[in-house]
Amino acid sequence: MFEGALKPLPEKAFDYDAAVHLLNRAGFGGTPAQARALADMGLNKAVDHLVKYESLAFDPVKGNLFDHDIMHPPTTQERETALKARQSNDEEALAALQRERQRRQGLDRKQIAELQKWWIKRMIETPRPLEEKMTLFFHGHFATGYRTIEDSYHMFQQNQLYRKFSTGNFAQLAHRIIRDPAMLKYLDNDENRKSKPNENLARELMELFTLGEGRGYTEADIKAGALALTGYTFDDDTFEFNQNNHDASAKTIMGKSGQFDGDGFLDVILARNECAEFLAGKLFKFFVNDLPDEPSKEQKAFIVAMANTLRAGKYELKPLLDAVFSSAYFYSAQNRGAIIKSPIQLTVQAVRSLRTPVRELSALASATDLMGQNVFFPPNVKGWDGGRSWINTSTLFIRQNVLVYLLTGRKPDMYEWQSSDIPFDATHLVDHLRQPDGSVDMASGIEYLIRFTLGQRPAPQRLQEVMAFAQSRGTRLDNDRIIAVLLLTTSMPEYQLC
Repeated sequence: MFEGALKPLPEKAFDYDAAVHLLNRAGFGGTPAQARALADMGLNKAVDHLVKYESLAFDPVKGNLFDHDIMHPPTTQERETALKARQSNDEEALAALQRERQRRQGLDRKQIAELQKWWIKRMIETPRPLEEKMTLFFHGHFATGYRTIEDSYHMFQQNQLYRKFSTGNFAQLAHRIIRDPAMLKYLDNDENRKSKPNENLARELMELFTLGEGRGYTEADIKAGALALTGYTFDDDTFEFNQNNHDASAKTIMGKSGQFDGDGFLDVILARNECAEFLAGKLFKFFVNDLPDEPSKEQKAFIVAMANTLRAGKYELKPLLDAVFSSAYFYSAQNRGAIIKSPIQLTVQAVRSLRTPVRELSALASATDLMGQNVFFPPNVKGWDGGRSWINTSTLFIRQNVLVYLLTGRKPDMYEWQSSDIPFDATHLVDHLRQPDGSVDMASGIEYLIRFTLGQRPAPQRLQEVMAFAQSRGTRLDNDRIIAVLLLTTSMPEYQLC
């Protein structure tokens, strides 16, 4: 392992390209003007601006933003009505109750669609992109899906929980997640009783959320962990600890013994070296390098250094993120263009960096779903695999189409998106290159557009191809030609990377 894995990047090395890289990874990209402003700040202030974002004003999310009462436990009156209908075999009354249930389910499905659009819009508009990027990370890490939960407000509550702890303390978030109604429902812990233990939450806590599959625990530890979590349930939108259903006996978990409840179980897990290393590895893949293969010696050393920082800070995330985004290794050539953009990253970054019209939020939600990332609907408790799984012949086609839609407003015939005639003025991308007469040199303008759009300097062959394409259509780099260059550049394989 090499020494000084987290050594900082020299201040003089933090240039415009490094600022673009930081904006793309610590958020969802930014405009050329934002990248220049970040570069002018210098490394330390730029990282602080993104990581210590609390001073940046943005509308707080209110708890009553969505209706909490669409799905609710039956009221006393509703239970009595249902009981009487069953006792009297009143089929008409039973059918009316069923229709009411179906009506509420329909309203709730509409609300989850509104919730998706709201979150995509927030990711696009926020001046605190790392807050939303980490919320997205935890949504894929502690993955729960609406299809199982069938309560949109519980998904909203969970989303708010991830946002609250987005750059806070992972240990505190872990203690909160075992009290989260959406998680308790998703992994059946609302049915976990001492008379009939359910192992789902205990298993996934160890296997997927904290330690990694088969790392430092046994089946006996899972069974003991399940007993520790007995009685952890919820009533409507609120966590409830049912003492009568809790197993208060002594338990042994990973060599530690005591009358553990859920918190004690988590404390045993969090004290293990494997926990910090597992989380560090997932954050490395999310922010630094996709790691399609076994990590190299250098990558392992960086992950270990990240884990050591986590342990030293007692799982505080800000010091770790600060160290990663300030490190020379984060900006090294091998880690630029080393992550395949998720569908959310691709879509939100296109709007934020190119400043295209949003067009239609429901179309963007549909597009990310077609590309394989439907927020609030992860495929399973493991979340999205990410990396190379994002790319296949079908999704690559959709990726190109969504960029055409954002840049031009034209929709492919096979998708139920609304065409949009909102004009896109792309000239802001080259404003800083204007000569005294207001014109932009074709060669330097095109080279810059490719470099900015791809997030890295283009290969000479790419530059020649785009230059020939643009010059064959005139000598002025006007708005139409800029959009044409963007259409060509965003269709490149390199554009799928950040």
